[in-house]
Amino acid sequence: MNSPKTARKGNQISAVGMVLAVVMAFIHLFVQGFLSVTAVVVLVVGIVIGALAGVISAVKVKMTDMPQLVSVFNTVGGGAAALVALNDILTTDGTPSLVVLITAGLGVVIGSVTFTGSLIAAGKLQGIGFVKKMSLPGKGIWNVLFIVLTIASFVMLCVQPEQRLLWSVLTTVCALIYGLVFVVPIGGADMPVVISVLNACTGTAVAMSGLAIDNVALIVAGALVGAAGVTLSILMAQAMNRPLLSVLAGGFGGGSAASGDADGPSGTMRETTADDVAVQLVYAEKVVFVPGFGLAQAQAQRELADLGELLKNHGVEVSYAIHPVAGRMPGHMNVLLAEANVPYEELIDLDDINPQFSSTNVSLVVGANDVTNPAARRPGTPVSGMPILDVDKSQNVVVMKRGRGKGYAGIENELYFQDNTQMLFGDAKAGLQAVIAAVKELIA
Repeated sequence: MNSPKTARKGNQISAVGMVLAVVMAFIHLFVQGFLSVTAVVVLVVGIVIGALAGVISAVKVKMTDMPQLVSVFNTVGGGAAALVALNDILTTDGTPSLVVLITAGLGVVIGSVTFTGSLIAAGKLQGIGFVKKMSLPGKGIWNVLFIVLTIASFVMLCVQPEQRLLWSVLTTVCALIYGLVFVVPIGGADMPVVISVLNACTGTAVAMSGLAIDNVALIVAGALVGAAGVTLSILMAQAMNRPLLSVLAGGFGGGSAASGDADGPSGTMRETTADDVAVQLVYAEKVVFVPGFGLAQAQAQRELADLGELLKNHGVEVSYAIHPVAGRMPGHMNVLLAEANVPYEELIDLDDINPQFSSTNVSLVVGANDVTNPAARRPGTPVSGMPILDVDKSQNVVVMKRGRGKGYAGIENELYFQDNTQMLFGDAKAGLQAVIAAVKELIA
């Protein structure tokens, strides 16, 4: 799972493992005996419905909508883990042990937060109107209030197990509301970190539910997802220069521009044509492609790969600069380019590619915005301190962009107004096709 080359096989192995776990669960069920045929039928029907929903969504959902799908899966996973833990608390004969109350209670809390948080995240990413417009005045106060109420209800559940119905309901409700106040204030620029954090929460909730019901498969699977999600969240927070604790507190994504930058960068954008871009690329010695969400949105990864092959065959050195948070989720660009059969060796991470920009003849930015904004190098902007790709240090920069809109951070990209930058407006796929046609003519 640590390389796009083998990730597909890793997912296949994971799927086989979960199928085996389900099969063994049924074998155990029939060996031990069961009380209700109806319950078994309902269980099988549920599995069939879930499997069909998973297959259909995986096949139909576009790569650009994959973050929303991940958020929806987090919603389902967190909700399921919370229900399993809640069931274990409420249906235990006699008074549940303290261990069960703690593990199951944590499963309820984390699963409930993940459920509502992921639901709001999916709505924001999908651009659902009323979700995007939701705001939360005094978000810090609400965060603290519902954290305290959730913890207090959880503690009372452990202290007064004889009142477990009351405290379970209150814990669940408070955690569900906290999931809302946690995600509602989040800005789009920080969404990749949020997805990763919620993914870690899903795994942790599943592991806690596994501990509560003594299910090894749930414990192992949940621990793996939780540990991987936490590690990835830390790396993503570092890549965006956001303290992870502020992410967990829900108090991020609201940076403001410096007072002197209220009107944005000065100057004008210089437009260019596909023919001019082709000339620059053909006569260059070193070209760096910088893909972003615009590339994914236009489904233009194959055109970019084709252009790269044309230039390489002409003797041009080509590489792809990958920012950790390019796109809307970690690894988004790696997956897109691997899908287009771009050699993994040509995908170069931020730390390794940045020293190369000064010797780059042309940097071709396709749909990347905030991750190339020089404003990150000075304080007082929403992207201040975020590591960026130093494309502005290239001899020439060509930016392919659908329009003049701003990025997730809501500010103008200063790169677009620099003397060495030219803009090629329009759909990335159509633009790349025009550039490819012009390159072929020049080479011929």
